[in-house]
Amino acid sequence: MRITGGRAARRILKVPKGLDVRPTPDLVKQAVFNSLGTRVAGASVLELFAGTGALSLESLSRGAASAVCIELSSRHAAFLRQNLAATGFSPAALQVRVQDVFAAIPQMAANGQQFDLVLADPPYGEKNIGRRSTSIAQQLLDHPLLPALLSTTGIFILGHARRDTLEIPPAWQEIKTLKHGDSLMRFLGKST
Repeated sequence: MRITGGRAARRILKVPKGLDVRPTPDLVKQAVFNSLGTRVAGASVLELFAGTGALSLESLSRGAASAVCIELSSRHAAFLRQNLAATGFSPAALQVRVQDVFAAIPQMAANGQQFDLVLADPPYGEKNIGRRSTSIAQQLLDHPLLPALLSTTGIFILGHARRDTLEIPPAWQEIKTLKHGDSLMRFLGKST
């Protein structure tokens, strides 16, 4: 796994062994960031379920001003910090919060924090034909405070499995979807 573009392009990122983390594949990352284009430059970024921090580090490499990573596992957060050090970005550019995403969202909303890009590629849910999804991706979409973390013109990018059919709540407006193998990356904005 590596950074695909920008200042730290081709820098290899460390990933923990085992199946505890499922990093966003390089081709998917590259497609997402090519779609975002110049929107990344100067952006404030929030990465939920950060794992190794690959999406945040990609953002910083492509000119984002700052990033906040939320990751529950202290082990994965340690890899994230190692990856940050390896890229040479200022430690001040990236904040790591080791906590549950669903505890962090209300705290950040209460503090009035807003981001230009919110990135989430959480653990995949089960196939859910004939019933509403209960996956983490659906829980994020349903969270009443998540839209408050997105700036007016910000974009929420949510990864999920193709087999996990999501219901888009009225708070969100779908902009586009990128498909790659079993992965879908949905680009969403706040409904007006």
